[in-house]
Amino acid sequence: MNASSTHLVLIPSYNPGAKVYETVRAARALWTPVWVVVDGSTDGTAEGLEAMAADDPGLRVLRLACNAGKGAAVLHALEIAARAGYTHALSMDSDGQHPADLIPRFMAESQARLDCMILGKPVFDASAPLLRVRGRKVSNAWANLETLWAGIGDSLYGFRVYPVAPLCRVMQGQRWMRRFDFDPEAVVRLAWAGVRPVNLPAPVRYLSAEEGGVSHFNYWRDNVLLTWMHTRLCLGFIVRLPWLLWRRLRA
Repeated sequence: MNASSTHLVLIPSYNPGAKVYETVRAARALWTPVWVVVDGSTDGTAEGLEAMAADDPGLRVLRLACNAGKGAAVLHALEIAARAGYTHALSMDSDGQHPADLIPRFMAESQARLDCMILGKPVFDASAPLLRVRGRKVSNAWANLETLWAGIGDSLYGFRVYPVAPLCRVMQGQRWMRRFDFDPEAVVRLAWAGVRPVNLPAPVRYLSAEEGGVSHFNYWRDNVLLTWMHTRLCLGFIVRLPWLLWRRLRA
């Protein structure tokens, strides 16, 4: 098991069902510390996770009283992590979609490139819904335009390592990025801040209900949220375009 005083695994969790215990055990088998942020869950998993943490000093559980959204949960943990001296956090979903076995590889890449964000680039299998696969291509195209093709391999895949301080500054500077818009807006705004992306392939699994899969994605609500997000990012891109061009020419 790898242990670190600078890099932690961060798992935001909202009503994931029993799959979260498997996810946490897999992460803990490979890394210390692992933090879980329970984002107002009402499915009983908060109590189960706290029971696990009582017997495991490498596991910490943070609880939010109400569901605030993935980005808000991540920011809550990052602010605590920064005060504790952590510099980087690997974010992964609690529902079993992300490959825990790649935690050491992503962390090693981050430790070698401390000024970068290490982004998972999803490798889909037959379980991936075609609509979701095609839809993310639109978001990826916008994200690359908004960053002047900084090299973002995938804007939506949440298995990634963030540098803590730059992400906290970005999020504390505006009120967005608190819900489903967190992952794509984080990479765009970090790229604007000069944090370079490094892309590593990683599989993604879409679990069926029989396998314990849980999805909180709402097609209309979340696509409206993404549309508004890319609208404001495009406006921000236009304002920053001279600076981005100048930085690109200097590189």
